[in-house]
Amino acid sequence: MTSPLALVVEDDSSIRALTEIALTRLAGWRVITAERGRTAIELAREHRPSVILMDLMMPEMDGVEAARILLGDAATADIPVVLLTARPTFGDEDPPWAGVAIRGVIAKPFDPMSLARQVADLVGWSEDSIADG
Repeated sequence: MTSPLALVVEDDSSIRALTEIALTRLAGWRVITAERGRTAIELAREHRPSVILMDLMMPEMDGVEAARILLGDAATADIPVVLLTARPTFGDEDPPWAGVAIRGVIAKPFDPMSLARQVADLVGWSEDSIADG
């Protein structure tokens, strides 16, 4: 099977670069990146990635709003979205992604060595489905 194509959406260039390195060099995945939610929507429609890793807090359009648009669009609704956030818990209140069909949340900072495995586990991929192509 071909290695997964991940769309990494992160406004912080250092975190975006670290995520890309963790997925490409350590896991053999293919990666495309975006800095903003609107760009992510366009890239997802064009490239049809295997998974989208979306920062929660971004300017202009946050990750939840971008995920809502992607998951509500017939062209991208089947692409799993995983949120990346420095604030994975919200105490007694519902998180901002409540009611959105995201596949899971990964807390930042994350371990680059295990990022691909975390994503694969959240979206339900087997070992064979994420093997290098």
